[in-house]
Formats: sequence, structure tokens, C-alpha cells
Amino acid sequence: MRATLAYSTARLLIFAVVLGLLYVAGARELLLVGLALVISGILSYVVLSRQRDAMSGAIASRMGNFRHRLDAGSRAEDGD
Repeated sequence: MRATLAYSTARLLIFAVVLGLLYVAGARELLLVGLALVISGILSYVVLSRQRDAMSGAIASRMGNFRHRLDAGSRAEDGD
């Protein structure tokens, strides 16, 4: 959960910074939001790769634990 929260917070922060810079540069309305989404997405892809890998590893681990518990519950239920 911590890795997901850190990654999401960093993505939002990058978006806000890019949005602010584009606003100061003179972009407005739909152009402002569209450019901010594209630019922040590209920056996030490059800058946050380590955090994204940590987040995906944490999610995969949680899913593995969930599947293990689900399988154990199914085996116990079949044994009854």
C-alpha cells in the first residue's frame, strides 16, 4: 500500500508542477490540461520507473498471497 501511495502522490505532484508551469507559460483551458497530462505522463514514465516497479512488485505479492489463501480455503472446503 505504501508503494502505491508514494507512486500516486509523485504522479499527482508532477502533474501539478507541469500544470503550473504551463499556466505561467500562457496555456489555458483544455490546451493547458491536455498538455499537462501528456507531458506529466512522459515525465512520470521516465522519472518514476523505480517507484512503478516497486508498486507493481507489491501488488503482485499481495495478489500471490490472496491466491494462496484462496487456494488453501478451497482445499479446506473440499476436504469437508
